[in-house]
Amino acid sequence: MSIAHTRLGNTGLSVTRLALGTMTFGLQTEEETSRLILDKAADAGINFLDTADVYPLGGTLDTVGRTEEIVGRWLKGRRGNFIVATKAVGKVGPNAWDQGASRKHLLDAIDKSLARLGTDYVDLYQLHSDDTETPLDETLEALDTIVRSGRARYVGVSNFLAYRLARALGRADTLRLVRPVSVQPRYSLLFREIERELLPLAQEEGLGVIPYNPLAGGLLTGKHKAGGAPTEGTRFTLGSTAERYQERYWHSREFASVERLQAIANEAGVPLTTLSVAWVLANPVISSVLLGASRPEQLDATLAAASYTLSAELKAKLDEASAEYRLGDAVR
Repeated sequence: MSIAHTRLGNTGLSVTRLALGTMTFGLQTEEETSRLILDKAADAGINFLDTADVYPLGGTLDTVGRTEEIVGRWLKGRRGNFIVATKAVGKVGPNAWDQGASRKHLLDAIDKSLARLGTDYVDLYQLHSDDTETPLDETLEALDTIVRSGRARYVGVSNFLAYRLARALGRADTLRLVRPVSVQPRYSLLFREIERELLPLAQEEGLGVIPYNPLAGGLLTGKHKAGGAPTEGTRFTLGSTAERYQERYWHSREFASVERLQAIANEAGVPLTTLSVAWVLANPVISSVLLGASRPEQLDATLAAASYTLSAELKAKLDEASAEYRLGDAVR
């Protein structure tokens, strides 16, 4: 299998159009299986790995950092062959300052992430969310320090509203600081709100876009059924994250949409999983799509999206079937 490369936004950094998200490693997926997932992704040609200091997803303060440690052990001896991204801002310790985007926390967090990953630098260091309690100037100055010290090559953001990202870019330019080069938003056939403001901003500013949740937490695999309880061992039942994923996707509207989308996939003779990732990739603003897995075989259908060409006619059908998700949350 050959996975195409692209530049991350306007940077000179080349990344594969599919990236591996690792947030299941260390809780939902034990280390041995995590290594098999990494092996399979690497064998398929993926060279872009994404993690975060708070991972594994659904964990507690006792598990933070475990995912980075697993990735770090796997990377040993092959670090130069991969683009490694991690994130900070989430709560990683008992103290009030063990979270957020303050200068103190970010400069502490990058050093701890590097130690866990077993590397001197990360290629992309991202704000996992927007800390509105810390002045943007302080945060940007800390990120600038991290890049100029060599601990990160580029910086980006995740889960930012468009207006806050626009402000961050403007302040970075005004202060002549290193500016964010990428944004990592939630995006799928069941969540299209970012098409209204965030994606046009990213396109105009030349930002790389690295969407997560292209399968809506697994709902777009078609394995979950309306009216039943969430399947054990999935994100809909996983520790501290279960409530969040159920609130996002576990609704009659979403299940009805999946049925419509599944019918389109059946008519096309393509797994809905493959079709869902291919639809995200078909948006010209997207740089690389984050794939997740709790078992190696789950990557089969998503990896297939790399070699699948979505026709304009089929894309139009998917666009129409999911159009309501561009409008924001409807009243349920």
